[in-house]
Amino acid sequence: MWFTFNYDKRKFLNFKMAVPKKRTSISKKRIRKKIWKGKGSRSALKALALGKSLSTGKSKSFFFQQTNK
Repeated sequence: MWFTFNYDKRKFLNFKMAVPKKRTSISKKRIRKKIWKGKGSRSALKALALGKSLSTGKSKSFFFQQTNK
């Protein structure tokens, strides 16, 4: 059994991939990397602070149900 594909060669040859226009400078790369890492460290600090407040029982902004066993 033979299959034939009907395609327009002009459309197929004009297909282009998305590529960056210019090389990103090292300083821009470092700035983006620092922002990305900073977001992670800030969220880690927030999670640690929330965990500490829950463990001490001084949390005012986070409600949860305690189970006594």
